[in-house]
Amino acid sequence: MLLLLLLLLLAPLFHRPPGAGGAQTPNATSEGCQIIHPPWEGGIRYRGLTRDQVKAINFLPVDYEIEYVCRGEREVVGPKVRKCLANGSWTDMDTPSRCERRAVYIGALFPMSGGWPGGQACQPAVEMALEDVNSRRDILPDYELKLIHHDSKCDPGQATKYLYELLYNDPIKIILMPGCSSVSTLVAEAARMWNLIVLSYGSSSPALSNRQRFPTFFRTHPSATLHNPTRVKLFEKWGWKKIATIQQTTEVFTSTLDDLEERVKEAGIEITFRQSFFSDPAVPVKNLKRQDARIIVGLFYETEARKVFCEVYKERLFGKKYVWFLIGWYADNWFKIYDPSINCTVDEMTEAVEGHITTEIVMLNPANTRSISNMTSQEFVEKLTKRLKRHPEETGGFQEAPLAYDAIWALALALNKTSGGGGRSGVRLEEFNYNNQTITDQIYRAMNSSSFEGVSGHVVFDASGSRMAWTLIEQLQGGSYKKIGYYDSTKDDLSWSKTDKWIGGSPPADQTLVIKTFRFLSQKLFISVSVLSSLGIVLAVVCLSFNIYNSHVRYIQNSQPNLNNLTAVGCSLALAAVFPLGLDGYHIGGNQFPFVCQARLWLLGLGFSLGYGSMFTKIWWVHTVFTKKEEKKEWRKTLEPWKLYATVGLLVGMDVLTLAIWQIVDPLHRTIETFAKEEPKEDIDVSILPQLEHCSSKKMNTWLGIFYGYKGLLLLLGIFLAYETKSVSTEKINDHRAVGMAIYNVAVLCLITAPVTMILSSQQDAAFAFASLAIVFSSYITLVVLFVPKMRRLITRGEWQSEAQDTMKTGSSTNNNEEEKSRLLEKENRELEKIIAEKEERVSELRHQLQSRQQLRSRRHPTTPPDPSGGLPRGPSEPPDRLSCDGSRVHLLYK
Repeated sequence: MLLLLLLLLLAPLFHRPPGAGGAQTPNATSEGCQIIHPPWEGGIRYRGLTRDQVKAINFLPVDYEIEYVCRGEREVVGPKVRKCLANGSWTDMDTPSRCERRAVYIGALFPMSGGWPGGQACQPAVEMALEDVNSRRDILPDYELKLIHHDSKCDPGQATKYLYELLYNDPIKIILMPGCSSVSTLVAEAARMWNLIVLSYGSSSPALSNRQRFPTFFRTHPSATLHNPTRVKLFEKWGWKKIATIQQTTEVFTSTLDDLEERVKEAGIEITFRQSFFSDPAVPVKNLKRQDARIIVGLFYETEARKVFCEVYKERLFGKKYVWFLIGWYADNWFKIYDPSINCTVDEMTEAVEGHITTEIVMLNPANTRSISNMTSQEFVEKLTKRLKRHPEETGGFQEAPLAYDAIWALALALNKTSGGGGRSGVRLEEFNYNNQTITDQIYRAMNSSSFEGVSGHVVFDASGSRMAWTLIEQLQGGSYKKIGYYDSTKDDLSWSKTDKWIGGSPPADQTLVIKTFRFLSQKLFISVSVLSSLGIVLAVVCLSFNIYNSHVRYIQNSQPNLNNLTAVGCSLALAAVFPLGLDGYHIGGNQFPFVCQARLWLLGLGFSLGYGSMFTKIWWVHTVFTKKEEKKEWRKTLEPWKLYATVGLLVGMDVLTLAIWQIVDPLHRTIETFAKEEPKEDIDVSILPQLEHCSSKKMNTWLGIFYGYKGLLLLLGIFLAYETKSVSTEKINDHRAVGMAIYNVAVLCLITAPVTMILSSQQDAAFAFASLAIVFSSYITLVVLFVPKMRRLITRGEWQSEAQDTMKTGSSTNNNEEEKSRLLEKENRELEKIIAEKEERVSELRHQLQSRQQLRSRRHPTTPPDPSGGLPRGPSEPPDRLSCDGSRVHLLYK
């Protein structure tokens, strides 16, 4: 009390100097030391004095000690205790005492180079965010966020080294912030073992959404799968059903492409070609060109993108026929940056990338409203641009910088909630260590519930820790990117600005437009052959009428007119088959085609059986009769017509049975043969696909083998029979030589035409010409050879002549006379043969009698020498010794 009273009495003698803090050196007196003002966010503890007493005095006595204290969780930096010296000064006044916030350290990996050099802009953005957060007294008032960072070069191997340093070197880091997806994958897998939260600002790999594999992972950069709904929406908007992909072989792009494949399949879109590469995209790009890919989704890092589009330029895989979809987080002038790994100029690269589409997560709030940092998105861009060393277009990660900025704010708000900011009790962040899972769990819950307005838009995380955001759609127009729309996948809302431009004036087709064109038969050829066929039918009708009208004439009767009538009918049917043979899609529809096919088959089959079968029957009968053995030559005298008709009926019946079974079991139908695509002469994005209609069945070759097999045998047998009977003459069939000639022509034409038409089946004009002309010529030849000679003879000789006169005067009378002489000679020969046989029997009996008589004589006169003459007496009364025949008479010769 005495000391307090003394101080009160001495107080008026001194005045309080202005100034603040321990950093100011007070005036020294012999009575004591002047009172020091406390530091900012701190105070001084005076032993034995109340606050009012301290306010009432200006000096403290010698040897008096004061202690610095800080508000909240701040800590004293500098001397914590000072003592008043005898000279009136405090100890260690050259070192100020400050109350600073406790440091909370963030371990970050920024890719300043490599596949995605996003750290060039993201690191300055993080530093900006740390300054803004640390300057706020309402957010982490007792803590200060500090950054420890390294350059990962977007390389997992390099990142492993720096991750080890961050974890094993002091101070303790409360959170890790990687950039690239490949690095984030490594860090997030290891972080769970260290009870660390991982917050990425530039990772888009869909694999990182796996909560079981990465339980503590968050990211302000949305998953790359968020691009896929936008891509599918654009595919549907422009009517594309076929796309191709090319990707760099990394996990982020592989998983993104797997997700895209599932989504397009649900939308009814097909990924026709999928190419990948590790470092050299030359071969995959060539494959895309060869496979005629038009709509191509490219997934690769920026450095690889330059390699890809250098190859794209070389393969001319750009222009009005192609559309490329790329990732939107490249630098705006990524294709102009010098790259020693490619050999394309800037102009070539600019030409190759023109018109491509990028889908990019909305990383800058388009509304330009105030964010939690009290900055608009445009103010943020301006502030960040001033901090960059290069132009934004040349700075990697400039587009992702807002995400990095908002990542720090998301972390600060989560830590603020964890530490009890806002008046609630929380944990002491300085107590965090790698074994304290309790604090990690609280940070995780706070991070998972984050929701605020950032410079990149509304920041919120889904259940997998990925950012939910809109997608920005841009197109490279004239060397710079233009916004053409936004897409909100959560609402399936596409906002379109209608500013898209296309090199060809409109979006290209997803494939070369294939125009299917049928190859039709030449109409000039069809009409020409049809005219010939019609004339042939008229000729057949004339011949048929002539034959029926003159059927009472013996000359006609001797030619078997009914068989000739069948030949004329067969020729008419074969000629009629030319018309359906030339009908195709030019004249009829697809539904009528099977009937045309059946008409072709039946008309040709029955026409051949009737026409050729009747001629074959004639030549067969002639050969059979005139090659019989002598004892059966009586058959030549009679000819039973029913046998001839039965033979023709058998041939026709075999055809009818075969054709009926064919039609029932495996009917002919319309098939289409497709040829190689043809490029039109004009420079248009179309391709012509020629097609040709055919009549076919499932087992066409088998049926043709059966049909052609026995028909071919009949043709060959007909040729053989015609050759064998060429020298035979008979009045029963007086035109068999003409029939043989007709068979020769028909057989040769058919045997040549059948294989040729099968070979030329893909050439409609040539095949039709061969088949139809073979039918026409064989029919014409048959009709002319069989009927024209008869017409000529009857016309020149006259139909009114009697049968006897006709026999004498017509050309067949000569044949009849020769046949009569032949019959007389044969009869005379038979009579002579009988006489010779009787004489030979008589001679044999006489020889036997002579031998018996000689034996009897030798017994009676054994010494008599044998007579050379056999013991017979010589003279006119002796019996004959031998007989001789000159072929017409028998002479008895005597010795």
